[in-house]
Amino acid sequence: MARSSRTDVAVLGALSVQPMSGYAVRAAITETLGHFWSESFGQIYPALARLEAAGLVRAAADGRTSGRVFEITDDGLARLRTMLAEPDEPAPPRNGLLLRLFFGRLLGPDVCRDLVRDVRVRAEASLATYAALRREVEAEPDAGNRAYFLVTVAAGEHGARAQLAWADEALTLLAAVDDRDPH
Repeated sequence: MARSSRTDVAVLGALSVQPMSGYAVRAAITETLGHFWSESFGQIYPALARLEAAGLVRAAADGRTSGRVFEITDDGLARLRTMLAEPDEPAPPRNGLLLRLFFGRLLGPDVCRDLVRDVRVRAEASLATYAALRREVEAEPDAGNRAYFLVTVAAGEHGARAQLAWADEALTLLAAVDDRDPH
């Protein structure tokens, strides 16, 4: 799925919950999907224009005088369902940390250990965040989306635990590197 198609899925998905402005779409994506998906304003507004031109969203009559509020159309909901059912094409990996560590000889072991320790701290923080999200989702009275939301929370938890395990292994490997090794 191309980048613009993925943006369309995120925007249509947000609008399937409720009508909102472009700003509110960005906030919803950041606050709700932000643990595994991000979009910039530079992607959202062109997507809204493209989706409106295609008849998949329309301006909603909400009584406000400032800002346009969009709502998903029946065609938009049908298109969203179709797009969600398409197989995902993995994006090529781009990991700045691993790029740095691959050339870590030029940084030295102390810098590399600091980079990995930072990953470990962030992974621990993520685990705490996911634990809070899990409690929040499990406490929701509407169980209709619970299993779907918990699937994404579980993926985040597993990813954070994998980061912790990797960081521990990486620190063990880096401990064996001679600090006096010339760069």
